[in-house]
Amino acid sequence: MATLELNKDNFQQVINDNANVIIDFWAPWCAPCRGFAPTFEATSEKQPGIVFAKVNTEEQQEIAGAFNIRSIPTLMFFRDQIIIYSEAGALPASAFEQLIEQAMALDMDTVRAEIAAGQAGSS
Repeated sequence: MATLELNKDNFQQVINDNANVIIDFWAPWCAPCRGFAPTFEATSEKQPGIVFAKVNTEEQQEIAGAFNIRSIPTLMFFRDQIIIYSEAGALPASAFEQLIEQAMALDMDTVRAEIAAGQAGSS
């Protein structure tokens, strides 16, 4: 599956309409971003149940600002509209695939319960 380019017009719909979305926040001038791009693309071909998307932080500054992106590349993984991973830095292919395996193995009912417990404790 080819990667999607996200912008302010399609971002929310892609997150809302798909259970699993991995976003690569990048910029054309960023050498580590360009180096990671082939890994991101190749991995997307192996994972048909996940939407792989990219946000060009130069063109989509509003989205980058909303997610407080300070360093690129930054990977963000959404499951059921919940951010379960957000870290800056390019990953080697094996580490990226391992991250995906771990993320997909999460019990989202447990994640939601932990979020609810955290919100109840902070109010």
